[in-house]
Amino acid sequence: MDESFGKKEKLKSKIIIDRLFTEGNSLKKYPLRLIFLPLVNTSEAVNKAAVSVPKRNFKRAVDRIKIKRLMREAYRKNKYLVTSNLDISYALMFIYTGREINDYTKILRATEELLKNFVEQEKSRNHEKESL
Repeated sequence: MDESFGKKEKLKSKIIIDRLFTEGNSLKKYPLRLIFLPLVNTSEAVNKAAVSVPKRNFKRAVDRIKIKRLMREAYRKNKYLVTSNLDISYALMFIYTGREINDYTKILRATEELLKNFVEQEKSRNHEKESL
């Protein structure tokens, strides 16, 4: 099982990020929100992920950077839930919605629950498309 979070897995395309916020669906599990969108015309079969912490809630850059680091680590540890269960690649954006700095275990649990809910929802959606 590959637990890396390399350059090819990072969501950096402004076009895809804009599409993500206009066309994407979202799920919530405090203190995180996941916005996702299937990537249809990509040559790579890899999920692309990004994390975001709003400046409105955390004025100090060190706090935002710490939370981003924790969120990336939590995704890196749990990305197997998405890669092993879904065939399509997705663009994923994790947004921190909490107003206080949570510890790593809470962020890890929230990420795990969020990704499990995401996989269930997408499997049922794909199953509905196949039955039609």
